[in-house]
Amino acid sequence: MTEIGLEPDLPIIDPHHHLWDTTALSPRPQTTHPFGSIRRTTPRYLFDELLADSRDTGHNVVGTVFLQCGSFYRADGPEELKPVGEVEFVNGVAAQSASGLYGPFRACAAIVSQADLTLGSAVGAVLDAQIAAGNGRYRGIRHIGAFDADPDVLGPLARAPQGLYADGTFREGFVELGKRGLTFDAWVLEPQLGELIDLARAFPEQPIVLDHVGTPLGISAYEGELDARFDTWAAAIRELASCPNVTVKLGGLAMPFCALDGVGPDTRVGSEVLAELFRPYVETCIEAFGAPRAMFESNFPVDRWGADYGTLWNAFKLIAKDASADEKRDLFAGAAARFYSIEHILN
Repeated sequence: MTEIGLEPDLPIIDPHHHLWDTTALSPRPQTTHPFGSIRRTTPRYLFDELLADSRDTGHNVVGTVFLQCGSFYRADGPEELKPVGEVEFVNGVAAQSASGLYGPFRACAAIVSQADLTLGSAVGAVLDAQIAAGNGRYRGIRHIGAFDADPDVLGPLARAPQGLYADGTFREGFVELGKRGLTFDAWVLEPQLGELIDLARAFPEQPIVLDHVGTPLGISAYEGELDARFDTWAAAIRELASCPNVTVKLGGLAMPFCALDGVGPDTRVGSEVLAELFRPYVETCIEAFGAPRAMFESNFPVDRWGADYGTLWNAFKLIAKDASADEKRDLFAGAAARFYSIEHILN
């Protein structure tokens, strides 16, 4: 049953979604990891699907931020420049939305792509090419650092080397972001939060946002340990929040990694149940970072694994029900608008 959107006039900037089309690809190897089913069950998520989710669910989504997911890379040319194709593609989607033919909604008002920081200072040429391709919408990169010694935790996403964010060549490339005023999205897992704290302290002027509340774990080697590890996660979140250059995204909890009770593709719980499951993590982050440095995110279509778009935003609104009007403006739009420099879409 589709839920009616709560607080339908509250402006939302969705600061974290993806776009992809795997329908033309040959079938990928089957995997028993729950994440492996996401692109198979949602093989196509492009402007039409994003528009339907954001416009037809009773929520006032005024704009979005695209996050890298390896889509539409260039087929030819130097390997390091292939991610520029993703920026070119997403800029076209943004231009389609900005035409006004679909109303005031501004999809992909900011673009976050990928550039390989292990190129060291040579990554500057890649960043410059992406800035040019973004036509004023390019804001920065995400270089995923998620790693666990148990490969079953990440399954098909187990690609980052251990200790990536501490690597000297990676950090040489990281400097290039600051030279260009670009942002950095960090995705690490809960046991790795100390690595991000070290990176944030080493580069105190670099704007960093932690994706998915730091991805608490309850699967594979961590099965049954989610609650037992909560205090460890919370302590790391509070320490990370002491770095003023770091912001946090409130979402990603409907992915399989947390293994929240009753959440999954074969069971659909309502927003009230989701809100209570998410609340300890979301409220801990808001208390630590403050509303001006915290932003709700859909992480769609990945979080479709555990919730539909409208229900997810209803859950967030239930969690923030007692927040002040100013706090709600920050949590649902203001923090994202400031971090990604897209305040203009709120005017």
